[in-house]
Amino acid sequence: MMHRLLTRLRLGGASALLLAGAACGEPMHGIAMYGDPALPPGFDHLPYANPDAPKGGTVVSAEVGSFDSLNPYILKGTVPWQLTFLTTESLLGRSLDEPFTLYPLLAESVETAPDRSWVEFTLNPSATFSDGSPVTVEDVIWSFQTIGEHGHPRYRTFWQKVQSIEPVGERGVRITFNTADRELAMLAGLRPILQKKQWEGVDFENADGLDMIPITSGPYVVDHFDAGRSVTLRRDPDYWGAEIPFRKGTMNLDEVRFEFFGDETAAFEAFKTGDVNIMRETNPAKWATEYDFPLVQEGQIVLDEIPNQRPTGMTGLVMNTRDALFSDIRVRDAMTLAFNFEFINEAMTGGAQPRITSYFSNSPLGMTEGPAEGRVQEFLAEYEADLPPGALEGYALPVSDGSERNRRNVSAALGELEEAGWTVGSDGVLRNAAGEPFQFEVLLENGSSEVASIVDMYVQALQRLGMQVTVNSVDSAQYKERTDAYDFDMTYYRRALSLSPGNEQTLYWGSATADEPGGRNLMGVKSPAIDGLVKELLTSESNEDFVAAAQALDRVLTAGRYVIPFYQWNAALIAHDVRLTYPDTLPVMGDWPGWEPDVWWWDESAAPAQ
Repeated sequence: MMHRLLTRLRLGGASALLLAGAACGEPMHGIAMYGDPALPPGFDHLPYANPDAPKGGTVVSAEVGSFDSLNPYILKGTVPWQLTFLTTESLLGRSLDEPFTLYPLLAESVETAPDRSWVEFTLNPSATFSDGSPVTVEDVIWSFQTIGEHGHPRYRTFWQKVQSIEPVGERGVRITFNTADRELAMLAGLRPILQKKQWEGVDFENADGLDMIPITSGPYVVDHFDAGRSVTLRRDPDYWGAEIPFRKGTMNLDEVRFEFFGDETAAFEAFKTGDVNIMRETNPAKWATEYDFPLVQEGQIVLDEIPNQRPTGMTGLVMNTRDALFSDIRVRDAMTLAFNFEFINEAMTGGAQPRITSYFSNSPLGMTEGPAEGRVQEFLAEYEADLPPGALEGYALPVSDGSERNRRNVSAALGELEEAGWTVGSDGVLRNAAGEPFQFEVLLENGSSEVASIVDMYVQALQRLGMQVTVNSVDSAQYKERTDAYDFDMTYYRRALSLSPGNEQTLYWGSATADEPGGRNLMGVKSPAIDGLVKELLTSESNEDFVAAAQALDRVLTAGRYVIPFYQWNAALIAHDVRLTYPDTLPVMGDWPGWEPDVWWWDESAAPAQ
């Protein structure tokens, strides 16, 4: 698998660009970030889908929290995250067997300039919305404009780079860009397409998210819901795209239901009694000791471990650098030193899980050990004045001796705090020169016992340093409201990353969106080096430069000490009804079939004999 992945990531260079350029100027069956799509014209189905999979069955997953909206395209409200993937379609769809390649979905073909300064899509004449009305060029243009101007902030960065969008004939749409950015042609293919007619006379960005459920063209529609408690999606029997190559063998389950619970314990109990039939476990210790309940013993529930080779992304505790307390990298370094990972990992997983070492670790895009070399060093040298300590010369997370006291790292943390102007007084309280105590709040969302346990152990260590720490757990609505407004000091953070980082990196940690409400740059970082390296990613003309830019970016993010990393998951631990089945062939994106229902099907014959 890794050999195949590395081979694909190495596609690029002059020869690949010439191949891609030669295909420009005429409609193509797909488009790749570098080189050509792996699947040939006229392919029958995606390689990880079973074209003969039967239709039927139900998947029920447990979600911790609540929801008050079913419109994922505006900032207002809390939405079940799965809706974006199951109910709405884009012009092109992403293959999960390639780092970044798109194939036709609502569009039947794509065409682009050699420099990708424009992209043109031709709509599939068969494409319809769930109410049977055709998907038109007018719908496409309206969707780009409306979501770009009034939708969730995550869509606005792309729209700002669009110079024009115009119809071409009866079924064509051409988008011209005002920025040199090879990924924009790809991102255009992934924008959601909604029905214009539904929103006539409606304030799009302030619409009630439970009254105005978007009419879409996807394979599933919202069948019914109980506000805040459950959502049931029904497979549309008249779905227009069931036989197009990108969809064949996918979206096989008749019903997809999400049940919401107040905490992880309640969710797990629902799984043990059969009210929920799929569960993803993130705690290896719990996986090893608590998944022996009767339904497992009877063979009605099976336990699967599905590997992945995606970047680890970042999971941990993020510090808000908008707060003066955490704007000092020496303080952030001390906070990282005080996090006794080895002790916490032993307590939580029995030491089974390796630590996340960087944002792109577990992949070829991850930073290497030691000093930067070659093209990575050249990229970093351009921003040397803005680099955090360790970006050029090498940085690694601190390692403890595994004991609870963590003496060596605590001593180093106190040294960093003293340099930053914080000392422990005779009363045992850490204060600055003005006598102000070192105090802050850890904001958590109700329901996650695992995160709460980690935070509890961490807070005990911080209190021994003389810090005054408050942990505040709030409901999902309050949590979203506060994090959207960046009203927190420290909070739990999880950012998934792919093998094809691009424009989303600007949203994750770009200066331009750092203060925009509802943004994804929770740490509030504003770094010319990060902004510049993201630009290098977006304008790289060879895969070699792309990989080097990603590795350089990884160094700056990690050395910036913005997030205190937890442990990583290189395999998805999935417990599910034995009748829920997925193909033997897994895509490069690894554990994806273990959680999303796209390629699963229901096999009644797999049920154990009564």
